[in-house]
Amino acid sequence: MLELPCSSTIESNTIRWGKLGNGPALVAIHGTPFSSQVWRRIIPLLADRRTVYFFDLAGYGASEMRDGQDVSLGVQNRIFAALFKEWGLDRPDVLAHDFGGATALRAYYLDGLRYGSLTIFDAVALAPWGSPFVQHVRQHEAAFSGMPDYMHRALLKAYLQTAAHKPLSDEALDVYSGPWLGPVGQPAFYRQIAQMDQKYTDEVQGLYAPMDCPVQVLWGERDEWIPHDRGVTLAALISDKPLISVPDAGHLVQEDRPEAIVAAVLKQTSMPGNKPSASAGFPPPLPQP
Repeated sequence: MLELPCSSTIESNTIRWGKLGNGPALVAIHGTPFSSQVWRRIIPLLADRRTVYFFDLAGYGASEMRDGQDVSLGVQNRIFAALFKEWGLDRPDVLAHDFGGATALRAYYLDGLRYGSLTIFDAVALAPWGSPFVQHVRQHEAAFSGMPDYMHRALLKAYLQTAAHKPLSDEALDVYSGPWLGPVGQPAFYRQIAQMDQKYTDEVQGLYAPMDCPVQVLWGERDEWIPHDRGVTLAALISDKPLISVPDAGHLVQEDRPEAIVAAVLKQTSMPGNKPSASAGFPPPLPQP
């Protein structure tokens, strides 16, 4: 497990974060309904070459969860921008997934953050998005928040499994479920779903254009949450390289094919003139824990 020993208070939210390793800065941004623990099998493999910063989004993981909290995409990019400043970063490389992808894109196009490179995969970035389950929860948040614990646990486990192409291990299910359990975690889980509003990607989607740094877009070929062709479109908008498809991977590439992410980051550099190949020459799969 990754440790997040540091905390920062930003816009009245306590954000937990950590850093690991030595070398040029790399920032990893997780998605929903996960936490920075999605990087637990990835960051240790990069730490001998990079100083990796990681954090839990507002309302997620070990960061503060509370009633009435704004945990929407509308606040996450501002929090990221504040952390960026606090860490004193100058064009770090960025690794982003799902809502983390939306956060990185909003911070770039709306807040003016600049990166050495961006590796983005299975990102919430283009309309339409939001599953029937998400739409149903948005209409009935209170009913879901008050479900009996055993019902919530069963729903949560089933929902998490749909993110991955391969069966999730008991360890992975425990890691991803843990923050969303109990009297604080359960309502927080439905709170973040209830605040999933497409308007936050709509307001930035029209700004997408080739970024001023190397960009590689990866996508799990078996992603059932966000269609593969959405990745093709995103790559054409923000990168000068085509989409890199990751075989045998769903939305949660960190679990299905973590070695693909490690390989992509190691190919990527902070030098604009040294852009990675779009070929997916991934190493053999990492062993399961």
